[in-house]
Amino acid sequence: MNRNERIILVILAGLNFTHILDFMIMMPLGNYLMPSFNISPEQFSFLVSAYSISAFVAGIIAALIVDKFDRKKVLTFSYIGFVLGTLACGLADSYWLLMGARVVAGLFGGIIGAQVLAIVADLFTYERRGQAMGAVMSAFAIASILGVPFSLYLTNLFNNNWHIPFLLIAGVGIILSPALFRFVPSMSSHIQDAENRRSSYEVLKEVIKFPAARNALLFSCLLMMGHFLIIPFINPYLEFNKGFSKDQTPMIYLVGGAASLVAALYLGRISDKRGKLPVFSISVFLSLFMVLLITRMPMVPFSIVLLFFAVWFVFATGRAVTAQAMISEVVPPEKRGSFMSFNGSVQQLGTGVASVTAGLIVFKDKAGRIQHFEWLGYASIVVLIISLVMGRYLFSRLDKAESSAGIAVAEEK
Repeated sequence: MNRNERIILVILAGLNFTHILDFMIMMPLGNYLMPSFNISPEQFSFLVSAYSISAFVAGIIAALIVDKFDRKKVLTFSYIGFVLGTLACGLADSYWLLMGARVVAGLFGGIIGAQVLAIVADLFTYERRGQAMGAVMSAFAIASILGVPFSLYLTNLFNNNWHIPFLLIAGVGIILSPALFRFVPSMSSHIQDAENRRSSYEVLKEVIKFPAARNALLFSCLLMMGHFLIIPFINPYLEFNKGFSKDQTPMIYLVGGAASLVAALYLGRISDKRGKLPVFSISVFLSLFMVLLITRMPMVPFSIVLLFFAVWFVFATGRAVTAQAMISEVVPPEKRGSFMSFNGSVQQLGTGVASVTAGLIVFKDKAGRIQHFEWLGYASIVVLIISLVMGRYLFSRLDKAESSAGIAVAEEK
């Protein structure tokens, strides 16, 4: 990997960091937003899902047209809109204004992740893509290590002022924008000649028509559902049920994010050498036990809680990095931008459905404790098992062929 490639990956990881943090920060803010607006867990889940559902809609629309434009231009336009939407979140002073701002942020943020992944897939061949995907997706870990704990620390420092994290994210986005303009290259080689260019309807029809692409999108959606079913209510559960304070819970993201960062970089390299499907399969299988342990957590010291979450983050990262590397190879480069936009959209749909489902399942009792949290764990395990079976069915042939021959494109018809 040369110097220019490293610079581009750092910038793309930075863009990922801000839009991932913008989504992630909503979930640990449940402890602040529910009392601040006097809302129920169900209403809070709507706030979480507002970003995801709007991102799903925007991603579907974008998927129909993005391959007709320079990837850099699409990414730049989306990022500016995202920063403005996040700034609006930081200035909102009511439940409904915050809901509207989350919708705006999601409309633009939902396009960013797909374009970042498409750019990485265009720049790096399949045999080098695991490491590159790991580097870009390490933004999730960095958001956990630095972004979430620091944002929550500032929230506590400013008397539980939940506006601060959104203002911080918008500020970082404003700083990153010039680097995007300057260093990320124009990427238009995927654009076909006007006479050969497909209509928007043909793009959508191709995704629906081919089983490989259609099944890969369903797989991606289910994987995100399995992951996010338990996440929105982790912080309320730890505080209201287990008695850990707001000052302690940010450590979960710090320790878990550090473990995730190591996993993203290390497991990405391992998957390039040993195969992405084996690393994915092991990660999913081992994560099932951690989901059960977290959602039925006994009364243990906080240090043990941190250990539980660190291990869980490792396995969650391992399955995410390898899954995205495999999914990105389902279609050829000229279709990849549209396909990855569809992929990003169905991931957001999976996240939104998981958040709403979680809000409908759990409730607060008269003492303020979160009830039925373990039910979310059972649902998560079932969905992850389905994802594991689908992944082994869909990608076994692709992973063997690409790992042995180094073929850059594989499309199953």
